[in-house]
Amino acid sequence: MAHISPTFLHDLTGTIQLGPAEFEPLLDSEQAAGLLRIHPKTLQKMATRGEIHGTHVGKLWRFRASDLNTWLNRQERAS
Repeated sequence: MAHISPTFLHDLTGTIQLGPAEFEPLLDSEQAAGLLRIHPKTLQKMATRGEIHGTHVGKLWRFRASDLNTWLNRQERAS
């Protein structure tokens, strides 16, 4: 089996580029909640109710910063 070693390029947004594809690092509940300045359990409940986009990785919630930003922008437009 050949070993493939992709070159990781970090741009200013924190996105990792693997050639033509991009990967946005995932935040755990504490990191994501810290950005929104809410409690991690509150964020997890919001994700469970579908109010904010999150992904289960095993039993743990993970969030993309871009999804948090999209949610925040929607909240600002609604008010």
